[in-house]
Amino acid sequence: MFRRDFLKTAMTAAAMAAVLPVDAKEKAGASHTPGSSGQFADVNGQHIFYTVHGSGKPLILLHGGIDPDSFGSNLAALAKGRKVIAPHLQAHGRTPDTARPLRSETMADDIAALITHLKLGKADVMGYSLGSSVALQTAIRHPEVVDRLVLVSSAMKQDGFYPEAVTAFKQLKANATSIGPGVKASPLGKTYPDVDWTNLFTKVGDMTERPFDWSADVAKLHARTQLVYADADAIRPEHMVEFWKALGGGQRDAGLDGSLRPASELGIVPGATHYTLAVDPMLVAMVERFLGAMPKAT
Repeated sequence: MFRRDFLKTAMTAAAMAAVLPVDAKEKAGASHTPGSSGQFADVNGQHIFYTVHGSGKPLILLHGGIDPDSFGSNLAALAKGRKVIAPHLQAHGRTPDTARPLRSETMADDIAALITHLKLGKADVMGYSLGSSVALQTAIRHPEVVDRLVLVSSAMKQDGFYPEAVTAFKQLKANATSIGPGVKASPLGKTYPDVDWTNLFTKVGDMTERPFDWSADVAKLHARTQLVYADADAIRPEHMVEFWKALGGGQRDAGLDGSLRPASELGIVPGATHYTLAVDPMLVAMVERFLGAMPKAT
C-alpha cells in the first residue's frame, strides 16, 4: 500500500509518528469515509469542515496528521453511544488552508471556537497523534469547553519521541516537494483532491521541527485525562511515564479499595504500534470505559 512505499522514501516509520499513520485500515476492514453529509463552520477565521455521527454526549474527535480518516471504523464504534463530531484540521481533508502557519495552539483555538459555535457547552475531546497535540492545547488554552480529555499517542515535549523521529521531523519540510506529488497520486490524494499536499507537508514540517515543552501546562490541567499508547509506540516509554506523572499519576499505591488512585488514567494497548493504534478495537473499549466512568469523589 502507498504509505509503506512513502515511508521508505521519506524517512523512518517512527520518525513519521506524528505526521502520517500507516494505512492499517485495510487490515481493520475500514476505508476512507469523508462523509458527504458534512458541514462547514466559519470560526476563528477558518472554514472548518466537520461531520457528525450518532447521538448523545458530544465527543470531538481529532484525527492524526495528514489523514482525516485516521480512526477508520473506530469512529462509527465510538458513535454508537454518543455524538461524535469529527473536524478536519486546517489544510487537511476538506478544510482549506489559510495563510496562517500550522500550530497546535491555533488549531486548538479553532476547535474551541467550533465547540462554542455548536453550543456544546463542555465536550469530551479526543485526539490522536497530531490531533492529540491539538486536543491537549484545547484543554490548556480553553478549559471552559473541555470536559474529559483523551490523548492517544501524545507527547508533551519534543524529546518524548525517539531521537530518530525528532531528526526526521527536522527534515520533513525539505523533503515536502518530493513527498507531496506521491501522496497526491495515491488513494488518499484521490479521496481529497483539493489538498495541496506539498504545501501541507511543508507546513507540517515547519510545525514539527520546532521544539516544544508543555509539561508545566500539563501539570496545571483540570480536565480528567486518559493517556493511551501502543506498547510499541513512537513515543518513548520513559516519556509516557513522565507525562502520566505530570498528570498526578504514578505517585503511590492506590490502596486496597482503589480510593487513592488518581482521577486520570494511563493505558497501553498490547500488540499495537503508533501506526495501528487509532484503528485498534481495544482503543474504543478503553476510551468508552473512561468516558463513561463516574467522576472520582473529592
